[in-house]
Amino acid sequence: MTVSETDAGTRPDARAEALVASYERAGYRRTAPALLQPAEPFLDLSGEDIRKRMYQTTAPGGGEFCLRPDLTIPVSRDYLASSQAGQPAGYCYLGPVFRYRADGSSEFLQAGIESFGRTDTAAADAEMLALGLEATAHYGLAAPDIRMGDVALFRALIDALDLAPAWKRRLIKDFNRKKTLAQDLDRLVLGGTSGRPEYQGVLAALAGSDPKGAHALVTDLLSIAGINAVGGRSVGEIADRFLEQAALGASARLPGEVRTLIEKFLAVAGDPDAAAMALRTLCAEGDMKLDAELDLFESRTGFLAARGVDVSRIQFSTAFSRGFDYYTGFIFELTDPTRMGDPLVAGGRYDGLLTRLGATSPIAAVGLAVWIERLAIYGGAA
Repeated sequence: MTVSETDAGTRPDARAEALVASYERAGYRRTAPALLQPAEPFLDLSGEDIRKRMYQTTAPGGGEFCLRPDLTIPVSRDYLASSQAGQPAGYCYLGPVFRYRADGSSEFLQAGIESFGRTDTAAADAEMLALGLEATAHYGLAAPDIRMGDVALFRALIDALDLAPAWKRRLIKDFNRKKTLAQDLDRLVLGGTSGRPEYQGVLAALAGSDPKGAHALVTDLLSIAGINAVGGRSVGEIADRFLEQAALGASARLPGEVRTLIEKFLAVAGDPDAAAMALRTLCAEGDMKLDAELDLFESRTGFLAARGVDVSRIQFSTAFSRGFDYYTGFIFELTDPTRMGDPLVAGGRYDGLLTRLGATSPIAAVGLAVWIERLAIYGGAA
């Protein structure tokens, strides 16, 4: 069986082509990444929701590959392999992605934009949301619900806390997993104790040992046990995760009042102007220094207003997340106000992704994805 970008059910219609043509006119170069991709970047960087719905295969030489479940990582990889790497560049695309879905086809069309290397962060963020609104209008939905968040605000809050680096990484990672985040906070308030006392002593010993020696010991033990890889992760990566659990089990304690502050922070919601005011008040009360992040937040709101976006319609929440581990800042979703369900357009900022894909220095990045099949129900037939 062969897979092509013109298979039945994923054939772009005239409206989809016109949408991507509008992105090309806006300065984004059209690209078409390979359908078959290395699995490792998606396993490590996408998030649990993507990982559990990927279609994977093993090559004769042992390499792990997958049908692309998303286009952000493939476009990013192609950009890094191009002569444009490290320079400002923008790309647009239209093609199928593949994720298991129990209630529909696992192959569906996605359009989108990825923008790399822009230093005008607030303006670039605002452009993504404005172009997302143009996409829904293009399909006949003029006033979608707008949900917005900002992962950078939560990151800045956690970075300001007096916690071990492993705990900071854990809290930031679990921002996408609300139940797990609450469990993390419970553990910290209780003193960071692990729920597995049978080997807590071993974890504590590893946490206090030489990092290189501990890594070598765990790697050797896994090899002796005949473990070569699990879920696409190497023995070294499994050892890294085990040692992080050791660090999490080490002595750490979060005062109750700090947990209360975090919970108050995650309860802030409203339009961007009201939310910014509430956050500045909370920062003053809790002696938190989030000035740079809040200045960027308010600058983004100004650029959105300058683009004609009615910011009073935006539903901002500090707790809003999208389930992708690579987001580092501004995130948004556009949904149908008359229907409950998945987003029609969504995106955000992922400044840390390209270094994790091999870039030698940080590269700013922001983008959006458009679900063509969800929007196709609006505005009649093409």
